Amino acid sequence: MANLKSLAKDTAIYGLSSIVGRFLNYLLVPLYTAKMSAASGDYGIVTNVYAYTALLLALLTYGMETTFFRFANKSDENPRQVYSTTLLTVGMTSLLFVVLVVLNIGWIAPAMGMAYTAHPDYIIVMAAVVALDAFQAIVFAYLRYKKQAVKFASLKLLFIFLNIGLNLLYFVALPAIYKTHPDAVSWAYSPTVGVGYVFYLNLACTLVVMLCMWRELAAASWSWDRKLLRRMLSYSWPILILSVAGVINQSASQIIFPWVYPGDATQTASQLGIYGAAIKIAMIMALITQAFRYAYEPFVFGGSRNKDDEAESKRTQALAMKYFLMFTLIAYLAVLAGIDILKYIIAPDYWEGLRVVPIVMAAEIMMGVYFNLSFWYKLTDRTLWGAIFSGIGCLMLIVVNVIFVPRYGYMACAWAGVAAYGSAMLLSYFTGQHYYRIAYPLRDMAVYVLLTAVLSAGAMLIDTGNTWLNLAWRTFLLLLLIAVVVKREGILSAIRHRR
Repeated sequence: MANLKSLAKDTAIYGLSSIVGRFLNYLLVPLYTAKMSAASGDYGIVTNVYAYTALLLALLTYGMETTFFRFANKSDENPRQVYSTTLLTVGMTSLLFVVLVVLNIGWIAPAMGMAYTAHPDYIIVMAAVVALDAFQAIVFAYLRYKKQAVKFASLKLLFIFLNIGLNLLYFVALPAIYKTHPDAVSWAYSPTVGVGYVFYLNLACTLVVMLCMWRELAAASWSWDRKLLRRMLSYSWPILILSVAGVINQSASQIIFPWVYPGDATQTASQLGIYGAAIKIAMIMALITQAFRYAYEPFVFGGSRNKDDEAESKRTQALAMKYFLMFTLIAYLAVLAGIDILKYIIAPDYWEGLRVVPIVMAAEIMMGVYFNLSFWYKLTDRTLWGAIFSGIGCLMLIVVNVIFVPRYGYMACAWAGVAAYGSAMLLSYFTGQHYYRIAYPLRDMAVYVLLTAVLSAGAMLIDTGNTWLNLAWRTFLLLLLIAVVVKREGILSAIRHRR
């Protein structure tokens, strides 16, 4: 129970930074959708670029975050040497990536289509951003390893606040000044840059965070152990496949969409922008999973040192799975309850995409469950299985997108995520029970899933036509779910017992 308290504490800190940061970052969504109309397709370009960067980040870190935790927690390894070797290796490959992009931008930009031929600078800037992000990912992993959750959260929030501030400056304040006094700000702002400022400001904020990491960079020995690297790479390459497949499951729809949607460049970018804006509302599930992962990964690997505690570790993982599912289901219904309010995060011309929100959230819950299930092959060093599961899920997503996007548009993108994560989740569970059996409380979990499904159907199918009546009805359903959870889990009794 003490371990669970420690996990809950770290999750709260990581979660606070993630949730507050993502909430503040949501300020950019109404800003972008207000300044970039759905018809222009500019937000579709933003969606497409960030989908590519997510994929490239997985490639450039190639599983070394998880590998760092695994080797740093081995009793026969020097954690500082592990950190230094990881940092140097990822740094060198990231630098090589930027050089290759710059040298080959002449054919990369036309190959990506849409507006990139006229603006290859978008690609170069984001290549630099993703390279820096890959390098910083190892530093952030080091902070998690050292249990420096506060500094981790501070750096994440610094980026968010700085990014929001600069975006407000360049998309609101400076354009307003430029209309009346162009000479006063022409040295710092040009309306012709437009959507390009999104990418330039991202690079500036990333560089500032890098400067704030000097203590962690100084903590490295800056020595490179080739033999250690070989052992690490033999562990990490299946995780690379796993990570790439996982990111493809999240981002491939936004990458594939322009290639298969039967419309001209502007219409395609417009539809992709509508989908990209709508799924921002559904990202609360990704937030919860990310916060849980930041605390859970070092927690599980740290507890794996002592083999005598394996039974206790399995019991803890089973309970953590149930609590994770309970919390995400409540969050799922909370988003549906407030959808008539939350939709104002995006501009009205993007509202047609709101129908994908419950589908994308369901897929994110499956992804979270799959992450929880993934530790059996990480702890038993059978990471190849993870690559297989995610690869199958990735294949499912690609097939669904290619076959159904031409007919159903971005709705197919949403359902492709369910197919991908659902298949990977089921495969991981049944295989894991053979190699690393954990007695998950399946009955309790099934009750909560079925109840949430029924209440969600009631929330979506019953529409009074009045925003406030809808909010009241859906809030009642949410409170009903919470009441059942509190009753079944004996939460009130536990509180009374403590008193």
